[in-house]
Amino acid sequence: MSWLQQAVGKEWTITPAGGLTGDAYIAEKNERRLFLKRNSSPFLAVLSAEGIVPKLVFTKRMENGDVITAQEWLEGRELKTEEMQHHRVADLLRKIHGSSELLHMLMRLGKKPVTPDEHFNDIVEQLSSSGLTDHYKEVRKAIEYLQRLLPYTRNRQQVVCHCDLNHNNIILTTKGQLYLVDWDNATIADPAMDFGFILKWYVPQEDWSVWLNQYGIARDEQLFERMYWYLIMDALSYLVWHHERSRMDKMQDRLTNLRDLNQYVGDAILR
Repeated sequence: MSWLQQAVGKEWTITPAGGLTGDAYIAEKNERRLFLKRNSSPFLAVLSAEGIVPKLVFTKRMENGDVITAQEWLEGRELKTEEMQHHRVADLLRKIHGSSELLHMLMRLGKKPVTPDEHFNDIVEQLSSSGLTDHYKEVRKAIEYLQRLLPYTRNRQQVVCHCDLNHNNIILTTKGQLYLVDWDNATIADPAMDFGFILKWYVPQEDWSVWLNQYGIARDEQLFERMYWYLIMDALSYLVWHHERSRMDKMQDRLTNLRDLNQYVGDAILR
């Protein structure tokens, strides 16, 4: 971690912050903390300016080409699973999806929307080349459902989507501020990609209409078809990701998730 020491100074104590990539660290000095990340997107600056993530303190480019970002460490905690139903989460997501500043910045950084057709073709190719299509009937059924639901996903509103809205990525500070962190997977897509994840995994189905009303849209059937298209796509993408890393335990979790999604889509969406 000598490169990190160069970025912040030798007087700081640096420890890993965890996470899948291993690129996040905590720096401490005189009771002050900074959250350090290697090669975060330049998008972080506008997120900080919009008050969506904790304040960006500095950005430094190292001699090896790595870019180190440092954000203020705020005392707080991750949201509990039941707190994801709260209207403040819907309000925060509406703010993000409705922000033209975020959308324009992400586009200026070279991010282009990936059409559902492109997304579908890419995942089919990945699943085929990895052998997952041949080995698992759940994967074949999921591809069939993706193809049948694909027409409902075309020509939809395109907004900035976070794409990883689990409760661990939403921070509630001791001062009551709410922040959405870990923007490495951000893209430009149908907002159903984001709120569908929250509804499926955190909000009881009988409360979906209330949550969607708080977010600012009315419940309709095509919305659910879009929502489940992205949920299946997400499950397949993670299945490929874990397969590439030979994580059989995680693959089994994703296959179980995929079976549940397939059953619901077959029973409720495509009946």
